[in-house]
Amino acid sequence: MKRILLLLFVVVCLAFGAEMFENRPALVIGNSRLLFTVLPKGTTIASVVQRDDVSLLSPLWNPIRMARELGTPQGEANRGSGFGHFLCLDGFGSPSAEERAAGLPGHGEAHGTDFTHEGSYSGGESIHIFRGELPLTQERVTRTMKLRDEENVLEVATEVESLLAFDRPVFWAEHATIGSPYLEPNSTVIDMPAVRSKTRPYKPATNGLPHRLESDREFVWPLAPGLDGKPVNLRAAPSEPNSGDHTASLLDPARKTVFVTMLNFRRHLLLGYVFKASDYPWVQNWESYPPNGKLARGLEFSTLPYDLPRRLVVEEGKMFGAPLYRWLPARSKITAKFLMFYTPVPAGFRKVNDVRLENGHIVIEDQAAKLTVKLPTKSTL
Repeated sequence: MKRILLLLFVVVCLAFGAEMFENRPALVIGNSRLLFTVLPKGTTIASVVQRDDVSLLSPLWNPIRMARELGTPQGEANRGSGFGHFLCLDGFGSPSAEERAAGLPGHGEAHGTDFTHEGSYSGGESIHIFRGELPLTQERVTRTMKLRDEENVLEVATEVESLLAFDRPVFWAEHATIGSPYLEPNSTVIDMPAVRSKTRPYKPATNGLPHRLESDREFVWPLAPGLDGKPVNLRAAPSEPNSGDHTASLLDPARKTVFVTMLNFRRHLLLGYVFKASDYPWVQNWESYPPNGKLARGLEFSTLPYDLPRRLVVEEGKMFGAPLYRWLPARSKITAKFLMFYTPVPAGFRKVNDVRLENGHIVIEDQAAKLTVKLPTKSTL
């Protein structure tokens, strides 16, 4: 019996272990294929690497590492959990003056909340449950992550419970962000089943990165209206980076599931997400392309098209006929789930035309190249 317990302990330690990530407490969740680094603060997915990749390249954004590489670490050293893939709840954008005075941070409370963690391993599956209380918005959040043996897929389910006695709108974004060196000009491309898109409205500014896109213009993904009158293909970052723009895309509500993918075809690597459009109707494409080459790009799937103050979101109500928030009923719970995958792809794979769940697999197709990748998974949506 003692030997069995000892063996179980060793297996659990292989499945997940306590470490540090950029001076923050972290958990490593792993199997024979992938290693995910998760921060209990905010349940941020800070890194994902393939076990057999000698470079241990993570596609996820790490501004602290980027600043360190530029020799200016202090500017990023005091950031919160705002890197990698972090949770924005309840709120996405700047708080109002009254909210700020009451202590509500930008992008909601969740990303700065210390979540408790329970982990287990059984039947070839590691399960990690993170629980957090949001006292300012009076919500209880449970985030469950599952990683199965021999899969390239992390399943993430989120439950939000209201502790208040009235219905209210909820603002929620999965702030998935990639960064250099995975994000390379002309080599890393983005694909998704967008049906309508729009550039974010902006006023001319004298600071920050210059815009390359027109303000407040609808377009058909991925060709956005450029300031020079020419269309800009948003799939890849420009060969000479020096811009910052933000666009919103409504995903196809007629599909059973939708997706957003980030393919580096030079490295033959693909990061992607699968989810229901009813949970996350929008993908926000946030671009930060400084000339120093430390690029970042958010592909934030969310309940709203841009990070905006909640009053404005409620007043607007809809865009393209689609809602900008979810309802959280009084003393009730709502849920959402997504699947995150990271996998090698064959040489010649250049564009993701479709990602779908089919017969126990995530099926990924490049129709022009006639290439298909099938990732076995027991996850469902």
